[in-house]
Amino acid sequence: MADEDTASTHPPQLPPKTEDDRFLRLRLLRSSRVGIATYHRLLSDHGSPQAALDALPGIAAAAGVEKYRICPTDVIRAELKAAQRANARLLVHGSADYPVQLNDLNDAPPLLWAIGDHTILHRPMVALVGARNASSLGTRMAKRLAAELGEAGYLVVSGLARGVDTAAHLGSLATGTVAVQAGGVDIIYPAENRDLASKIMRNGLRVAEMPMGLQPQARHFPARNRIIAGLAQAVVVVEAGAKSGSLITARTALDQGRDVLAVPGHPFDARAAGSNMLIRDGATLIRSAEDVLDVLSPLAKPVPVAPHTTQLPLRQSADLHSEILARLSPSPIAEDQLIRDLSASSAHVIPALTTLELDGKITRQKGGLLSRVV
Repeated sequence: MADEDTASTHPPQLPPKTEDDRFLRLRLLRSSRVGIATYHRLLSDHGSPQAALDALPGIAAAAGVEKYRICPTDVIRAELKAAQRANARLLVHGSADYPVQLNDLNDAPPLLWAIGDHTILHRPMVALVGARNASSLGTRMAKRLAAELGEAGYLVVSGLARGVDTAAHLGSLATGTVAVQAGGVDIIYPAENRDLASKIMRNGLRVAEMPMGLQPQARHFPARNRIIAGLAQAVVVVEAGAKSGSLITARTALDQGRDVLAVPGHPFDARAAGSNMLIRDGATLIRSAEDVLDVLSPLAKPVPVAPHTTQLPLRQSADLHSEILARLSPSPIAEDQLIRDLSASSAHVIPALTTLELDGKITRQKGGLLSRVV
């Protein structure tokens, strides 16, 4: 019953409709020997989380696993209570609030715990990563890049670690930032970033795929890094040693088809060895936020978004719905292209798209493409 996490695709699944369904999905994923690919395969083969759970002991026995036990319900209840105490929300693969950027990943997390404003996950993102022992110049560069990219309309994604990650989050607090954590979303690591984590909860979002209350371990960080890369259109490495986790994030981003960019450093500084290697091997050299935006603009240049927006009045919202439907057809177009065509704020358009999708008037396809249902 070995997990096949190298599976290339996940079949489409119906989103959960009840709290019981979410409970059962969480129980399925937390059961022994059930990894990402096995989770998706079980749901695909059996049609529902309850049917998958019912079949699991027999599958385990056929694989030679004796006395197999499904994850106890008390364990799931305890995790849900911990999530309630932390004001965490469960984002389920296939549901409307799950980040669409992760849908095309082979190893997309089936479930994510989120604390903060989960609606910002539909905005375009850039990842900033780098050394924990970053130099003064490195942290200044990361903070400035984050602030300017935020002003240009991008969310900044990073990993809440010391050094470059911390500077990236601080620089983008005013415009929106996402922290992807290696352990449980309620466990702050390093502890010195507790105040920063609280600010992110109020002005952005923290996410994690690990169970609530789980202390991060070394093996969790590469898994965390794939989510950072997967959420972003591009990964910018500010400083990185020759054998750093930031290089793992960069390689993961390349595997996922994302752009990799790097800030050069002095050849004598070991903290810049990895980022210099990336540039040598073809990563785009970055001197300023403008260099990042020049790379992103052929893909999608977002409409700048104010950090705090209000909902549209009802009449304006209805008019926006009508205009969206008028511009869409059965032929799919990119969401960012639609937003540019509308000349409207993405903070207004994205909630309208979600409403129209839930109403069955539009459909979202792989790669962030939208089309009208006829």
